Amino acid sequence: MTISVHRLRRRRPGRDDRGSMAVEVVLLTPVLMAFIVLIVMFGRYVAVRGDIDATARDAARAASLQTSRTAAEQAARDVVRASLDDDTSCSSVNLSGEWRAGGEVTVDLDCTVSFEGLGLIGVPGKASMDASSTVPLDPYRSFG
Repeated sequence: MTISVHRLRRRRPGRDDRGSMAVEVVLLTPVLMAFIVLIVMFGRYVAVRGDIDATARDAARAASLQTSRTAAEQAARDVVRASLDDDTSCSSVNLSGEWRAGGEVTVDLDCTVSFEGLGLIGVPGKASMDASSTVPLDPYRSFG
């Protein structure tokens, strides 16, 4: 007497799991891809934010090395122009502070970054970012 393997396995009516893994993969793949794109976008945001903060710091440092306020404003603008990529533009570079020995100079940047610069290729729009940096002026230096 031979017993069929099919008879030993109990089947419940309406419980066929064949193909369920394929359905799960099809449903989860877009969710996982969206999650990966979100991680890449967040990483690009952090990188661009760091670039803008570094540009503000470098502009303030370049301004603090100049002997006049006019030269300092030009030096800060030159650093901003040279430091940022094509997807980032700063509409205003504001220089403030006490221009005297022992004073401080502050550079404020108001920048816009296209979404393409954040890794969202083909997505129209812009994000606004601002940064500020303050550096001391040399207390033993004469300013003109």
